[in-house]
Amino acid sequence: MSDNFEVVEVTAGNIDRQGFFCYMSKRKSPGYRQKRDWLEERLDEGLKIKILHEHGGRDTAFIEYIPGEYAWRAVYAPGYLVIHCLWVVGKGTGKGYGSRLIQECLADARRQGKHGVVMVSSDGTWLASKKLFLNHGFVEIDQAPPVFQLLMHRFENAPDPAFPQDWKDRQAAFGPGLTVVRTPQCPYIENATNGYLNLGSQAGIPTRVIELNSAQEVQEQAPCAYGVFGIVYNSRLLSYTYINPIDFEKRIAQLG
Repeated sequence: MSDNFEVVEVTAGNIDRQGFFCYMSKRKSPGYRQKRDWLEERLDEGLKIKILHEHGGRDTAFIEYIPGEYAWRAVYAPGYLVIHCLWVVGKGTGKGYGSRLIQECLADARRQGKHGVVMVSSDGTWLASKKLFLNHGFVEIDQAPPVFQLLMHRFENAPDPAFPQDWKDRQAAFGPGLTVVRTPQCPYIENATNGYLNLGSQAGIPTRVIELNSAQEVQEQAPCAYGVFGIVYNSRLLSYTYINPIDFEKRIAQLG
């Protein structure tokens, strides 16, 4: 791996100059502003975003993580760091940048005296797959429907992190109709929310939005392990990402 890069940590002092990697060309959009405000509030809780910048080039990768007590994922991981996101884009792929950022997080967890590091991965989209993490000493310790895995890299003897086990009860709590469960953690959520509101309206389905406003609400109420976004239809999980109108109609028909 070349050393022709630097890792920049986002702070309260540089956030408006540095940004947070995502949506950099859309700084005036609602999604960007929501994420920016959310991020500033999380810094005091120990959240960190580290961006890998190629010298003479561009930002090509980033990682976001936070102490498990404040994690915006539906996972119980006190004493651990929880990775929210890891993303390498474009020409940055294949250069070991994802590995470098994972090592940054592991080193930070050791400095803070944490038990280890946890990641929610997915066989679908919007979350990193587990392969890279398994190559760095993580092990899969739990699963959650429909496509989530809980990965752990533990430094010392400590209780295992875990997913909740009450997914059906969580989804049932949202009742009939289409419910968009959202947070401001990801700037792409704003457009996804609007997309589902339009799909629900076009299909004549009663649709509402519920905002989860804290890590505790996400950990205790989110309808899926992703935590920060989920679509529930008639008390069953329809998706945790945005889907196109054709797939939306198919899934609505399947859930009935």
